[in-house]
Amino acid sequence: MRFSRRAGLVASTALCGVLALGMAGPAFSSVGDVPAGGAPARSASVAPLPGAEALGKQNAALAGAGAVVQPVTALVAGVLKAPEGKLSKEEAAEHAAGVKKALDGLKAGAKGATGKAAGVRAPGPELIAKAAANLQVKVDALVKASVAGDAKATAAALQATLTGTVNVVVAVVLGGGLPAPDLEGLPKLPSLPGVDPASTLPSL
Repeated sequence: MRFSRRAGLVASTALCGVLALGMAGPAFSSVGDVPAGGAPARSASVAPLPGAEALGKQNAALAGAGAVVQPVTALVAGVLKAPEGKLSKEEAAEHAAGVKKALDGLKAGAKGATGKAAGVRAPGPELIAKAAANLQVKVDALVKASVAGDAKATAAALQATLTGTVNVVVAVVLGGGLPAPDLEGLPKLPSLPGVDPASTLPSL
């Protein structure tokens, strides 16, 4: 089936018109929202959600743990995929830098929480910082063993790194002010001395 040049021109012009109207729609809408005085209308101030601050802290704690887990598991996966577990110096350095950045961020957050009240211990943040520092040591050992091509030491370091990562996650769960899990079938989590986990989310 053939179309004449005139028909093609008409169709093309119509399509351009539709696109132009579609792009101009929001502009027309915004113009319509401008009052007679010429100044754009301002929406009324919106009050923050009840409990937003506490929820933000809980979300930040989870985000910190997630930021650590991703680069560590990427390192472990890289070592497992490498021939005989041996990473090149460049690959190892790239993985190590990603893990260090994440752990430094987690430790900085924990340090900030600890230092808010001078002279007062904060068992939760202190434990998180301790777990992060411990994992850094284990990651350093893994990188060293992998680059050296020591298969036996690499295997042991892999297990230690995974265990250290679990330590970080559990430290965040128990010491990060997170709500207790409420799924039926899960066991009750232990509590840290001096730390009162939120049993529920802040009331909204």
